[in-house]
Amino acid sequence: MEYRNIRAEELTDSLFASFHRHQVVDRCLRRENGQWVEKSAPFIDDWSREEIAWLCRCLRRTLAGGGLVFGAFDEGRLKGFVSVEGQPVGSQKQYLDLTSLHVSEDRRRQGIGTRLFEAAKAFARKKNTKKLYLSTHSAVQTQYFYAAMGCTDAKEPQKDHVESEPFDRQMEYRL
Repeated sequence: MEYRNIRAEELTDSLFASFHRHQVVDRCLRRENGQWVEKSAPFIDDWSREEIAWLCRCLRRTLAGGGLVFGAFDEGRLKGFVSVEGQPVGSQKQYLDLTSLHVSEDRRRQGIGTRLFEAAKAFARKKNTKKLYLSTHSAVQTQYFYAAMGCTDAKEPQKDHVESEPFDRQMEYRL
């Protein structure tokens, strides 16, 4: 596996030709009475061509703003990526926003997500920020991953994330 920065000119639909976002979700965490509760909420998460095009635009914007887009490649094929925005957010500018971390379905549970999370942490440290901010998918598999990485509930949930993804869990990682 080769890990490296992804350049803006690479961010096209063809980069995602061998990337399988597909995720069958059965159980999710939902907040009830101030507690996180595991619930049955079955759905399949996948990306359409339009969503991939939108993602490419977002990732190019991340790079243009001084952020990080970092990928895992197997023989030149994208198998995982992470993005972190370049401008701090939060009332004290304490966060850098980790906006995406995805591993292709065919390469999950092989340590790629951990390596990508480490790259995000290294980037944030170089930017002298105190924490990473994450709006995390509610699937229990995703929640287990971020808990294993040491993430906790965000002390200061970011309104734009809460409003755009009300079922996401707002988390942070202290650097």
